[in-house]
Order: sequence, then structure tokens, then C-alpha cells
Amino acid sequence: MATLHLLSHSPFGDTRLDSCLRLLGTDDALLLSGDAVYALQPGTVPAQRLLALPEGVALLALEEDLLARALAAPPRVRVLDYPGFVDCCSRYAKVNSWL
Repeated sequence: MATLHLLSHSPFGDTRLDSCLRLLGTDDALLLSGDAVYALQPGTVPAQRLLALPEGVALLALEEDLLARALAAPPRVRVLDYPGFVDCCSRYAKVNSWL
């Protein structure tokens, strides 16, 4: 059963990203929002780990949060607006928010 994982906390402040990555299935998706988009900063360990995920895992980021932090998404990451986020939530059997 494919799951959409929602992560909004910085990977530099706690271990939520690490915990999430351990549980990602091959057909799951990870949506970065809020400070979690800092994980996409080039040259960082979190970015390297995310970009090394299997192609079956969808990597997503909210456009508004990337823009607010002056970050660009690498080609591997699909950027979503809010309607795209809502649509994405409906495509997965489960949604897990890493609070």
C-alpha cells in the first residue's frame, strides 16, 4: 500500500528525515514542505540521501516553500503548488505526516 509521507521540519534540527527515509517503500512518495525543503540544499548530506533514493520513490516539494527560502529544486524533485498537493494526497492509499 503506497504512502505519501509529509515532512515539514528541517533535517538539520532533528531526526525526522532519517526516520522517514528508513520507512519509505519503493512506491511511496515524500513531500517536503516548510523548513524540510532545506534538505534540498546542494552539497548537503540530506540532499545526497534524497537524491540517492530509488526512482520509484516520488520526491516532491511545495513551490511556495522553495520560493520563500530561495531554493531551487533539483531535476529529480517534482515541484507542486497547493492544488497539486491536494491532488497528490488523493492519489495515495495512506498519508503519513511526520509531526
